[in-house]
Amino acid sequence: MEQNETITNESTETAAEETTAAEVTETTETAPVSEPASDAEETSAEETSEEEPAKVDWFSEILEILETMLISVFSILLIFSYLMRPVTVDGRSMVPTLYDKDRLVMFRLLYRPTVGDVVVVNDHGGHIFSGDLVVDSGYSLNECIIKRVIATAGQKVLVDADKGEVYVDDVLLNEPYINELTYTNDHAFEYPIVIPEGYVFVMGDNRNHSTDSRSAAVGLVDVDDVMGKAYFRYVAAKDDVTGEQLGSIGFVK
Repeated sequence: MEQNETITNESTETAAEETTAAEVTETTETAPVSEPASDAEETSAEETSEEEPAKVDWFSEILEILETMLISVFSILLIFSYLMRPVTVDGRSMVPTLYDKDRLVMFRLLYRPTVGDVVVVNDHGGHIFSGDLVVDSGYSLNECIIKRVIATAGQKVLVDADKGEVYVDDVLLNEPYINELTYTNDHAFEYPIVIPEGYVFVMGDNRNHSTDSRSAAVGLVDVDDVMGKAYFRYVAAKDDVTGEQLGSIGFVK
């Protein structure tokens, strides 16, 4: 009898142990597994790190745009200050080459006057001869004028208003660009004259309707007063009556 009781007790203890093990297993399998708090923190940190670069990129783009605009404005100012400049013709002294209200681009960087060039002159004082010296005439137009270079330093100029002819270095000029022969002489000089160093002699293509080097108000033009060369006509004036375009868009010759 005791032996049987002992066996029964061992079976009961074994069953109890199995039941306990099963409960532990079920508890382990059914218990919800919570996500670590660190995952949520990492997600939040990632979202924050994604927003900050976006803001930085947006700010950088604005800075780049502003930088590009400043460089463009600065470049334009340099171009128009030292390289070229827009000018508008005022008057008819250069007809038929140029007309009143024509708009031109003037080239100015390191420019030195050359015979035949159409130039813009800042006329703030005319120069004439007193003996062999160049002196201030006491007259000026006090404005910018546009004329053609007829002679430069060392060349001899003769204006024969009786014949309507102009000679440079004793050679009659072939001037297909003029409106009419040169029949006016404003008596600034007794011809012939030799152009001194540092000066040029200029005339308008509309010879009998131009105040130029023949007048004491302009006279000899200091090369430092030559602002630049009229290079390109980008807007041509129109006739007030017919509305027809008077000149052509293109290079000034």
